[in-house]
This record gives sequence, C-alpha cells and structure tokens, in this order.
Amino acid sequence: MKLLVSVARQMLTVFDDHGVVLREYPVSTAKAGVGEISGSYQTPRGRHLIRAKIGAGQPENTVFVRRRPTGELWTPELAAQFPGRDWILTRILWLSGCESGRNRLGCVDTMRRYVYIHGSPDAVEMGSPGSHGCIRMRNADIVELFDSVPCYSEVEITED
Repeated sequence: MKLLVSVARQMLTVFDDHGVVLREYPVSTAKAGVGEISGSYQTPRGRHLIRAKIGAGQPENTVFVRRRPTGELWTPELAAQFPGRDWILTRILWLSGCESGRNRLGCVDTMRRYVYIHGSPDAVEMGSPGSHGCIRMRNADIVELFDSVPCYSEVEITED
C-alpha cells in the first residue's frame, strides 16, 4: 500500500500494491507551504514512511499532546478555552523521512519535526492549506485510513 499527498490538490490518495487507486481523502497541508527546515511550519516533500501509528481504540475527537491522549475530547467549548491551539485529534500517523539531507537527519528530519497525518476538528476546512506543517484530515477519514494502512507504508508528498 502506498499513500500520495498532493499539496496542489490538497488530496491524499491511497494506492494498492498494483497502483490501483483505493480511496481519496481531502486534506489540509501547511499554511506556510512546503519545505523541510525545522521550525519552518511547512509540509515536508519527498518519500516518507509511516513510522508509528498512535491512538488505536481512542474515541473520535480524542485530544493528543506530544502524541499522548490528554483525557479530553474536543468540543467547541474546549476550543474556546484554547484559541489558536493546533488540535491533533483522534489518530496519528507519525512520518519519518527516507531521503538523507532532504527530509531525514540534521535540520530537515521529518520525524524530529513531529510531522504527522492526523485528525482535526470537523469545523476545520479541508482542501486548502491551513496546518502548522502536518497533514490534517477529517476525523472519520483518519480512522478509516489508520485502520487500513500498515506501519512502514510509503507516503510520498509532492507539490503537484
């Protein structure tokens, strides 16, 4: 199984081992565009792997901080208490770069930048850039993807 994230299309496409499209999901990549430098708040390009899957069995809208559930469930009231917070909800697919010097090691290391594919509040717009570097998905979509994709699946992030 392979995942392709098109930044231009704001779409994540899932392919089977024969290149057949299984599913497409609208996403939201970084508001600051694409780039690999640590602290840039940009979505990294290139070949990646899903290094870890976090959140199996958690309820939809579970709030994660530092990859751990806080015990909270996202609600509009909770969001009002923490305006501007970058909500990481429901499930996390933690990405690791595969290309030394481009998205792996040093100041361009995707995993050390904590770049994920993750759920977000349902009110967050998909189909246009808005994240702090991660790839945001609707909660129902990230659950479906999480349950269908194995660890170490390839994820290609392209600008086209």
